Parts: sequence; structure tokens; C-alpha cells
Amino acid sequence: MHGTLYAAAGLALVAAVTAGDLNWPQFRGPRGDGVTTSRELPLTWSETSNLRWKTPIHGRGWSSPVIWGDQVWMGTATEDGTELSAIAVHRDTGAVLHDLKLFAVEEPQFAHKFNTYASPTPVIEAGRVYVTFGSPGTACLDTATGRVVWERRDFVCNHYRGAGSSPILYGDLLLLHFDGSDHQYLVALDKQTGRTVWRRDRSIDFQDLDEHGKPMIEGDFRKAFATPHVAVLEGVPTLLSQGAKAFYAYDPLTGEEWWRVEERNNHSGSTRPVLGHGLVFVPSGFAGGQLLALRPGKKGEVIDANTAAPPDTQLKVVWMTKRSVPKKPSLVLVEDRLYGMEDGGVATCWEARTGEVVWNERVGGNYSASLLAAPGRLYCFSEEGKTTVLATDTREFRILAENRLGDGFMASPAVSGNALFLRSRTHLYRLESP
Repeated sequence: MHGTLYAAAGLALVAAVTAGDLNWPQFRGPRGDGVTTSRELPLTWSETSNLRWKTPIHGRGWSSPVIWGDQVWMGTATEDGTELSAIAVHRDTGAVLHDLKLFAVEEPQFAHKFNTYASPTPVIEAGRVYVTFGSPGTACLDTATGRVVWERRDFVCNHYRGAGSSPILYGDLLLLHFDGSDHQYLVALDKQTGRTVWRRDRSIDFQDLDEHGKPMIEGDFRKAFATPHVAVLEGVPTLLSQGAKAFYAYDPLTGEEWWRVEERNNHSGSTRPVLGHGLVFVPSGFAGGQLLALRPGKKGEVIDANTAAPPDTQLKVVWMTKRSVPKKPSLVLVEDRLYGMEDGGVATCWEARTGEVVWNERVGGNYSASLLAAPGRLYCFSEEGKTTVLATDTREFRILAENRLGDGFMASPAVSGNALFLRSRTHLYRLESP
């Protein structure tokens, strides 16, 4: 195939891309890949330097900020999950524009202390923002008034450790993952009405077995937290989607499964795939996870990631590695080099086409937020509040700056113009050079 793969988040995002990253409409930005074209982002900052404003955000949520026009939106929740809210602040002033309690939940599902009840990131477009908390509720809001245009509370899914997958837009569809311990499926909603356009169950339904060999209803091996992605492969829009035990390609308009790569030794995939050089790059999950570089396949092809594919199969694992593979932070691709940050603070640069390690260095700290690449720079945000800025215009490992701010970053960054928007555990920051 092996033409260039172009990341595409749908027609609704074309305006954001051409606006030069003034808008950051979804998890990981206009193209969904954690790359910004903004050239004047600050290199250094503190509570007293290059800080334009900071705004406290009530509750607890790892939802990343999204930006359209002069509004910055994110989700939040009470720590016990009984109240689920959406907040909008003014991009230029930090003033709270909307603080909307969307759902009351009498009996919240269990959420692991590492997670929150508001971890999925919204997706936004002109006049509308779409906020989900997983099965407890999904809502479309009018961004001018805060009015609820439609909502859905009927999707059944035991997230088991809490929801994490973020929604994306493709044309007139809102695409959602529900990968829980009881059900694993995708849905496409009409973004205007909230009506279900299609629903597709995962073709692999792995169940934990008890000591008697009988299936158990709940279990880590059935859930996932990954965010889907739509890419144009050889001129055909393709929905790329990671489940608990496989990586899938679907028709985004119908939900028909086209091909899949099975990886039954891993689970709880949490990242968003990255594309380039005719390959799809995706970490496979938590149980001794691998980084897979996949060559997309033809309709009907199914392979096992750990077994050599038949010679006549287009779908292949071109290279894989188990060394320093991130589980939660998503990767970034900069030209011909792939960058990753392992959760325990080891950064790696690979040759994207071959998997050859260019460098592998300990940065320190713990990481959940995804990486951000700007021209010549790679920003890495730790759970302890340290940001390490690395150089990407060289094959050498080089630290450009280290900054400390706030009480740690679990959410991923956003960019608008030359400003960096960071959500810590308690505040939203706008950082910008004078």
C-alpha cells in the first residue's frame, strides 16, 4: 500500500487544521497525533514566568482541554462520581464561562484511584461540544448557551476501572468506544440528534477464567481505554480502533470490520495510534506490552501479532519491541523518527521504518499525559509536575529545558496559537512567552 497515511478526523476538523492550530478540537489536537505547527510555544515557565493565567478547576478529572475560538472546555467530576460536569473557560482571560452539572449518578461504578470519573476528553466544533463520561452519560452542548442539545444514558458498559476512551468526530458521526468487563463495542451517533447510526460488537470477546475454567463476568483482560482514529488509507477512510485483545480496522460509515491484528497476551490498551511511512504505530497494552508497527491490510485479513503472517497477507507486523514501551502516554511521530515516553520515565527515539533505537534515556518521573511535538521540540509532562523539553532536530538526546509547575499532569496538553494550555490536578494554566 504503501502510500502515505494521512491522519483525518473528519470534515468537521478541516477548518481547525487550516487555522494553524488556533483550535485544538479533540484529544491530541487537530490531527489527533499530538503534533502542533505552532513555532513560538514557550520553552521555560514557572508560577511567575510566562504564565498568562491559571484558573482553579473544581472536582477531579483527567479530561484534557479542547479549544475552539475563545473557549476551552473539559470534563470534571466529584471524587465519588455522583456529579459529572463540563466546564468552559475563556481562552484569553481564564474566566469561567460555563460550569454545567450534566449528570447525577446515584450508584457510580467503581473507578480505580489512578483514574477519575471524568477522564475522557471532549470533542468540539463550531457551536457544539460533545462530552462523554462513558456509560454514565454522553451529551451534546451548545457552546454559546451551555444548553443540552441531546444526551444519551442508555449505553451499558461496566468500565471496571473507570472510563478513559475519548470520542472523535467523523463527518456527521460521533464515534465512541465502550470496552468494559461485560461488553465491548463501538457506536456511531448522529451528531445532530444523538441517534444511533450503527453499533458493532468486538469480534474478539475474551473472558477471564476462574479456577474451574469457567468464564468470569468481570476482569481486566476484557477492557480497554484507547481513543479511536480515522485515517485515509489508499484513499479509503478507515476507522482504527484498539480493543482489549486486538487492533481493528472498520468502515467508519457502517462499522463493518475490515481487518484486525490479534494480541491476546495484552489488555487495557490506552493510547491513540500514530500513522506515517505506510505504517500504524500502537502500543498493545499493559501485560508486558509491545510496540507494534503495522502495515495495514486488506478486507478480511486477520493475523496474530506474535506469529509470522502468511506470505500472501498484506497485513503484517513490520517491527515490534518490548523495550521501554509506554502504556498510557501516546506516541508522536516527527518526520522519520518515532518518540515514546515509558510510564516510568524512560524516553526512547526509534527509526520509524525499522524500529532501530536512536537513543534510550531515563528522564525521570512518572507519566500518563501524552507527548506533544512542536517544531524542533518534544514536550514531556510528568505526574509530578515536571515538564522536560527535548530536541527533535537532532539524532542526539538533548534536554532543552526542565520546568516545574502545579501539582502534576495527568491530562494531555492543548495548544492555541503560541499558547500552551496545561491542566494539572487542580488548575488550568495558559503559558505563553511575552
